[in-house]
Amino acid sequence: MTTSHALAPTTGRSPFASLVKQREVPVASALIVLVIVTTIANPLFVSPQGVKDLMLNATITVIMAVGLGTVIITNNIDLSVGSILGLVAFATGTVFNAAPGIPIVFVFLIGLAIGALLGAINGFLVTVARVPSLVITLGMLYIYRGLNNAWAGGQQYFAGDRPAAFGRLSVDTVVGIPIITIIAVVVVVLVAIFLARTRPGRDLYAIGSDDQAARLFGIKVSKRVLTAFVLNGTLTGLAGVLYASRFNSVGATTGTGLELDIVAAAVVGGIAIFGGSGSVVGAAIGAVLLTTITSSLTALGVDKFWQQAIVGILILTAILVERIASIRTARRLRTSEATNA
Repeated sequence: MTTSHALAPTTGRSPFASLVKQREVPVASALIVLVIVTTIANPLFVSPQGVKDLMLNATITVIMAVGLGTVIITNNIDLSVGSILGLVAFATGTVFNAAPGIPIVFVFLIGLAIGALLGAINGFLVTVARVPSLVITLGMLYIYRGLNNAWAGGQQYFAGDRPAAFGRLSVDTVVGIPIITIIAVVVVVLVAIFLARTRPGRDLYAIGSDDQAARLFGIKVSKRVLTAFVLNGTLTGLAGVLYASRFNSVGATTGTGLELDIVAAAVVGGIAIFGGSGSVVGAAIGAVLLTTITSSLTALGVDKFWQQAIVGILILTAILVERIASIRTARRLRTSEATNA
């Protein structure tokens, strides 16, 4: 059973060497280089407002990448996250329109509940029907999108339809950091602790490495996978509420196509597309890298086509690196077993 820590053996290595071997280091290094190069070309890129915009742009993607990362670690995927976000964002606008005086915390709870319910439906279908999650969630992507289209129709809710205090969540800062970004950081920390320090969290890695072996070890695979989908849906619900706070309008098309960006962020951040390894910290850094690439290329005046092409190259590179690392690890284990025999 493979985890990110198992893939980075530390025996006989200095702490610095072990740190360099971590999956998150190349992604973080690429992010730093990108910021430096862009700043040299355009010093305004790291102005106070520029940094704030970078954090705001990455926040929604970070939260969703963390949620989807927990699903991918189990060797599953959820392609319906963009549609879930759209439904929750429109529900948020609807709630404020129907009950303008409702406490904001209740709106968050409603959004989290909707997201958890939709994630639970996905997880239930995957674990009970035993159909590949790619197929199930692709179908749910269209079902949720259809529901949102039927519900919203041509209606949209704009910034003026929500309470000012709700909109300020994406404007106000604490020591220069937007409030919604602080929420995202808290999410990353909590989920990272859950995966690394709790039995259910570590079970997700075991399931992603080999679900049959996990069953033999007594792990309740279906229950754990369902938990991952519910967690993903809940975090996507949170992202949907924050989306309604961050952007000027929500409607039937909100979140369309976002699922591929979230998958890209998780994979580029070092989470193996076939499960079993990676971390949500890496997924968060991957999300920041992808949104920063978009901002950087825009600041440099590069055509949008090349932005998409670069994201595609990053995904292929991440998969190739993961494949090479897996082959090297398997070869090292075989050599070790032969030596000990």
